[in-house]
Amino acid sequence: MIIKAKYILFVFFFGVLVLPAKAQDRDCMLGLGGSSSETIIQVFQLNKEQIQKLEQWTAELKISNKIYQDEITQLFETHPQSKTEELEALATKYKVLKDKVLANAKEYDMRLLALFNPKQYDRYLELCTEANRIPFQIIPEPYEPRNPE
Repeated sequence: MIIKAKYILFVFFFGVLVLPAKAQDRDCMLGLGGSSSETIIQVFQLNKEQIQKLEQWTAELKISNKIYQDEITQLFETHPQSKTEELEALATKYKVLKDKVLANAKEYDMRLLALFNPKQYDRYLELCTEANRIPFQIIPEPYEPRNPE
């Protein structure tokens, strides 16, 4: 019975702190670092330079997020969770780490978006509109003139 009450309290306080942030978080993220790299390459028809940067930044993002994920794991394993106040403190600490992961992902998404040409960025804007998400505002790189030969 005590374990069930503890679980219910944790879920309640976790939801109170995390769900409102999720409802307000409507950024149109690319998901760099996730399993969607190949999709990003195909949807936006990335060139070789963009693919190289995507792969480099995906690796960097995974390494930096692993640090945060390890901190989250340690937090859940070591933080006391027997009292309401302890659960509230746990939820607050978790939210800080979760926000760091999201900020990190946003930074890398913006790096990639900054490499987009106007046509790729327009495609991003279209997809964000379809998904009812708020796009990141960047200035895409201009097209480089190609030699017709």
